Amino acid sequence: LGADEFGFATAPLVVEGCIMMRKCHLNTCPVGVATQDPVLRAKFKGQPEHVVNYFFFVAEEVREIMAQLGVAKFDDLIGRADLLDTRKGIEHWKAKGLDFSRVFYQPEECEDVAPRHVDVQDHGLERALDHVLIEKAKAAIENGEHVSFIQPVRNVNRTVGAMLSGVIAKKHGHDGLADDAVHIQLKGTAGQSFGAFLAKGVTLDLVGDGNDYVGKGLSGGRIIIRPTNDFRGKSEENIICGNTVMYGAIEGEAFFRGVAGERFCVRNS
Repeated sequence: LGADEFGFATAPLVVEGCIMMRKCHLNTCPVGVATQDPVLRAKFKGQPEHVVNYFFFVAEEVREIMAQLGVAKFDDLIGRADLLDTRKGIEHWKAKGLDFSRVFYQPEECEDVAPRHVDVQDHGLERALDHVLIEKAKAAIENGEHVSFIQPVRNVNRTVGAMLSGVIAKKHGHDGLADDAVHIQLKGTAGQSFGAFLAKGVTLDLVGDGNDYVGKGLSGGRIIIRPTNDFRGKSEENIICGNTVMYGAIEGEAFFRGVAGERFCVRNS
């Protein structure tokens, strides 16, 4: 219908052995896909080759379908709603009487506007706050010294700590740095994914509040979020961070003086 990209989620998991027990957040996955229990992890039988084979078969079937449609390039399929057939779906009793003509409507193409994504998106990575953090933490990363500093943060600063963790991982691997080797106190409201994939040895002490996905994929670091000293409300009754906090975290510590949103600490595998 016009999407420029898509993702695979459940299917590759099933290929690796997932039986969709819906227990990902309970640490009781019976086939060892989403669990830290060593007994259950021993039951995991998935291999990288299984996923590779699956995608080879997907690609081969897509090539066959494209050949039948007379389409040579994958990009040429974007926006081609005229190639979709809804007849079988409409014949189902739940869909009888539904009119999909507006959903599959194809507007006239303008000469100066492409029907698909052609411009390179500027993610502004060169302006990321992490460049500042990496520079200030260089002594810890290079020489193993302990570094501590204060840094303001705003809600436009997303994934604070992720690039810093990447630099640490490249040099030291998953072992990271010594405990609290880099201690950063931040003041303000952090953007989404604060402390994502935070490496061992890094402490992010935020005086303020966070948004969604705080500590996503936490990988050994320490995250602290607490209200400012002049906050007059009851911390236990007020939101301090958003939804889906600690999603997919595998190691580390997190301390929140306040209330988090929905889907707290799911898929910690």
